[in-house]
Amino acid sequence: MSRKWDGVLSRRTWMERVSAPALVAAAIGASSDVSAQEVAPAEAPAVDALRGARVYNVRDHGAKGDGATLDTAAVQAAIDACHKDDGGTVLVPAGDFVVGTLELKSHVTLHLTVKGRLLGSPRIEDYHAGNGVPTSNGNIVLISAANAENVTIEGRGTIDGNGAKFFTGRGDATGPGDDRSQAYYHRPHLMVFYKCQNLTVRDTYLTASAYHCVRILQCKQVLLDGVRIYNRVNLNNDGFHINSSEYVHVVNCDIKCQDDACALFGSNKFVTVTNSTFSTRWSCFRFGGGEPENITISNVVIYETYGCPIKISMGRGSRMENVLFENIVMRDVTGPISVGLRSRPRDGANANAGASTRPPGVVRNLRFSGIRATVVSEGRQHPDLPRPSRFREGELRTCIVVNGAGDDAIQDITFNDVHVTFGGGGTAAESRREIPPIAGEYFEIGTPPAYGLYARNVRGLTLQNVRFAVSSPDLRPAIVFDRVEDAAVNGLSVQGNAQAESLLRFTNTKDVLLTGCRAVTPAAVFLRLEGASNENIAIDGGDLSKAVQALSFGEGSSETAVRRRT
Repeated sequence: MSRKWDGVLSRRTWMERVSAPALVAAAIGASSDVSAQEVAPAEAPAVDALRGARVYNVRDHGAKGDGATLDTAAVQAAIDACHKDDGGTVLVPAGDFVVGTLELKSHVTLHLTVKGRLLGSPRIEDYHAGNGVPTSNGNIVLISAANAENVTIEGRGTIDGNGAKFFTGRGDATGPGDDRSQAYYHRPHLMVFYKCQNLTVRDTYLTASAYHCVRILQCKQVLLDGVRIYNRVNLNNDGFHINSSEYVHVVNCDIKCQDDACALFGSNKFVTVTNSTFSTRWSCFRFGGGEPENITISNVVIYETYGCPIKISMGRGSRMENVLFENIVMRDVTGPISVGLRSRPRDGANANAGASTRPPGVVRNLRFSGIRATVVSEGRQHPDLPRPSRFREGELRTCIVVNGAGDDAIQDITFNDVHVTFGGGGTAAESRREIPPIAGEYFEIGTPPAYGLYARNVRGLTLQNVRFAVSSPDLRPAIVFDRVEDAAVNGLSVQGNAQAESLLRFTNTKDVLLTGCRAVTPAAVFLRLEGASNENIAIDGGDLSKAVQALSFGEGSSETAVRRRT
């Protein structure tokens, strides 16, 4: 039914079109004893369109940026004002802004312009512990944030720790056998983030920390993207030091440092590292303690690293599993991979209360795939390190090591599409070295008895399309298995030496299948078996024609332990 009636709006339609303010006005007009002020609706509060989006230039808060004036208070004032305004951007324009300890806060983005630099003060009294940051490994810091969210550092400017000013010749004494009483902790890290969520550092140049460069402690949702680190002015100059954090992504980064380039300690989970380059005196990827799992490291280049690029050392109460290393190029490194598991303390006794009640350590489900490497026989001096590097005897002529000590067994380890050329130089005496029953730092075991792979106490080992070569003669076997069980070796190609005792040596090893294996250079013996516990070893096909003998036996090993099908 139409709402029109003779061209006039019906009452219902008229009521729908009349606004509430009009009705209120009509009511006021009809009642002379009610004022408009009493019935008019209250005005809505003004909306601040820029709240949380303003830019706070540190110069507007008194920062000089002249490279001499201490600008800590001014820069902190800009951060505090930004935080109070529900966040925004703190701008560091062109200039050298000398600062001591700064605290970043929730919802604050610190933006450094391309010629903007935060320069660490050379005076230790201008620093203090980060607010809320625990004391482990020291907590004196240049920039910190704790229990904060949505914190960002960005821009193509520089954060320079001025770390050479704090050099004393001492490190933090955390290595095996170090005198802890000589530890030097009272020096600033460049950055420490503790229990932060949604943390981003991108495109910024970080350099010259007096201690570690970036410490990520118990944080979640972390993005480190396009970060450049050059950190070689002091001892313990780590790059990224990530501890017990989750959902961490390192991408497009270039790291050159003196100590661990990307340490992954504790219970890190759901971590990816990709499309990045690393170089250091010590390790690139270092794991230790906790329960790390669900981690991938892929598409990275490691070069001039003289302390084992991938270093894993786990102990009692720890558990590491489901970790992948894929598509990795290593050029001029030592190591190159060390995986160790040892539940006993170093001194063989209870190192701390309750140690015996913790379960034995677990290392399982690790995969190394798509690796191309050149390994040098001894470390070299980086020309840009201001002090000579000290190399231990155990760092000479290293190889890939998978080492379970005592009763500890490492489980389910895969090497797929791995081609490595080693420097060589190993001696006949080194081929017979007894490895001590330890599995700590890679250099503690000394020069290994194999030039390519030494595996001890491994259950479930796979080698697929693995090729080992040497650039100079080596009298050690390419591969030594010691108490290995359940191994599959397919498509192995190894370079040997006719004066060496054998290409492969198995000691008390069982349930091994070798298929399609090749001796690519002359050798005296392809496989030597030692020990009465060898059993169920099968050789299926392959080309062993360059070996004078396919098999030899010693130390109680029997020919019944192996069968060969040609």
